[in-house]
Order: sequence, then C-alpha cells, then structure tokens
Amino acid sequence: MITAFGVISASDRVSRVEGLEDYRPVGAFSFIGRYRVIDFMISNMSNSGIDQIKVFTGSNPLPITEHVGSGRQYNINSKRGHLHILFSKHAYAYNLYNTGITSYKDNIDVIEQMPQEYVVIAPSYMVYTADYAELLQTHVESCADITMLYQAVDTAREEFLTNYTLTTDKDRRVTSFEPNNGAAKSRNIFMDTYIMKKTMFLVLIERALKTSSLYSLANIVADSLNSLDVRGVPHRGYLASINDFLDYYEANMRLINYDAAQDLFKPGWTIYTRTNDSPPTRYLETAIVTNSIVSNGSVIEGTVENSIIGRNCVIERGAKIKNCIILGSTRVGRNTLIENHVVDKHVRIDNIKKIVGDASYPGYVRRGDRI
Repeated sequence: MITAFGVISASDRVSRVEGLEDYRPVGAFSFIGRYRVIDFMISNMSNSGIDQIKVFTGSNPLPITEHVGSGRQYNINSKRGHLHILFSKHAYAYNLYNTGITSYKDNIDVIEQMPQEYVVIAPSYMVYTADYAELLQTHVESCADITMLYQAVDTAREEFLTNYTLTTDKDRRVTSFEPNNGAAKSRNIFMDTYIMKKTMFLVLIERALKTSSLYSLANIVADSLNSLDVRGVPHRGYLASINDFLDYYEANMRLINYDAAQDLFKPGWTIYTRTNDSPPTRYLETAIVTNSIVSNGSVIEGTVENSIIGRNCVIERGAKIKNCIILGSTRVGRNTLIENHVVDKHVRIDNIKKIVGDASYPGYVRRGDRI
C-alpha cells in the first residue's frame, strides 16, 4: 500500500500582496466570501486520503493557527489522522532567512519521524483542486525521483510572472526549470506541488542548506535536474496563484462566473472550511443583487453588482457595491457608492459617499477603518 503524508509548504514567494498581507499570510486570506485560501490544499489532501498533514505557517502564524485549529473541519480521520501546525524560529516578516528550507530544517525531527514512505508538498498561496492519490500512483509507476505538477497556460506574459515554469521532453522528464520572465505567451506554470519519497525530501533539504542559506526547494530541484529523474504531470482546471494584490482580486472575481466555478468545485470533491453559525442572508425589499456571491449572515438593503460579499456584512438602503470584494463584518452606509475596491474586514463606511477605484487596478480599504 502506498502511504504519504502532506506538507503545506512555508512560502518562498518573492512578491507580496499589498495591504491584505499586512494582517495575515496568504493562506489565511478570505476567498469568495466563504473559504480561506489554505482550505483548498488541505481539502485536496483530505479528499485524497492523506490524513497526516504538516502545515508550515511562515511569518504571522496566528491567523492560520486560529482558522485551521485541530483540523477537525477537514474530515481528517479522527482516530489516526492528525493536522500538525509547525513554526520556525526564522519565520518573521522580511527576514532574509525566512525560506521554506529553513522552516523544514527547524522541524527536521518531525519530518524524520513520519512513518509514511512518500510526501506530497503543496503551496499555501495557490487555489486548485487535484487528486493527490492519482498523482502519487503516477509517481510510483514512473519510478521518478520527483514528480512536479504543472499547468499549461497561454497568459504567461501577463500572469504568473513570479512563478516557476518548466519544460519537459517526450517522456515528461523536466529539462528546464526557471522563473517566468514574461517572454513567452504559452508556458507550463509549476504549481509548487511535489511528490517524492521522504528520504529524497530530507536529502534535498540538506543539499539546499549546504549550497546556500537562501536556497528554496525550487532552487535545489533546479540544480538537480541532471542528477535526478524529475517528471512533470499536467493539471487541468481552475488555477490561481496569489502573488500580488491584483492576483487576489482577479482570482476571486473569476469565480463569479459559473463555468469557472465548475472548474474548481467538482462533484464529490468537498472543499472543507471552518464552520460559522450565521443565519441565512436577509434580502430586504429594496435589495437588488446581480451576478454576485453573497455569504451567510449578511443583510442586504442596497444594490450589489458583480461583487463578492463576505459573512455578516450590512449593505444599507441606497448603497451600491459594484466590482468589489467586501470582506466579513463590514457595514456600508446609506447612499454610498463603492466601486472597484477590496474592502478588508471590520470596516465601516458611512461618512464618505463615493469611493471609486481604477477598473484596471482596484483600490484597497484597510482592515478596521472608519470612513
């Protein structure tokens, strides 16, 4: 029987989500009003039968820790399954040595003690669905040292600009692995997801540390292409990589489209999240809601158009929300227009009657502001 444990990796991203990331890591970002970004990777593992999961928090660990908790909400086997949150002494914001490799090294004893033969490593800043059990089977049958998940895109000039890309030969061996510089329209975007034996994972950690204190797992894999059998496996469906503010906005807004949402939310593939005991949203007689996602616990009296409304929000009479993402527990006062914005949690807007951002790059209202 093939056995694997899961690792939700500490982020080696070189970019930052302006505003939102001041308060929480990307994995803890609200996503389409109901979920957090990290829910998708943990749910992939749970649905794939992986019930031993290690979550590396990186910097600012409290929001992830509060949301994930014991992991009970992810349908992990209550008798033998376990979700373990791991920290690093290097994990504070803007630290040069705050890499995934140093986080793994700080917890090397935990990794060494895992009884499973294989490890599935997935990112905390991407959103996609994939059956890791199938990927694991493909990896074992190929006899590869490392299997990497990727997606072919034709938007590489404008999107995924800080992600890695890979090329493969006819046998799906990875022949090159490098950052996307936007030079080509069509590229294979690496989804920061690896499958390998635990022993190989440990070897790569030590090799990276000996090569450079700043090396990431991607760096050492790129260095090892000539000495290891590294294979690529294609993925199809919805993929979002949240590298910056615009990525976050567009990743959410794409899912207002029903067809795009079907690419992410598959029948029989539950996306689990922390439960919230809120009542259904109340739509009062003056409410007008079109082409939007509205979470539970809210009260809508105004107009909501092409927007995402988080939990426990209040949109008062005469207010108009257009092309916005409104995070939880926000109140928008009467006759207020908000357009092309991301509004963070616990905001109250009632003294300013018009906040309009650029359609090509939306504005941001800070968490807890009173406007």
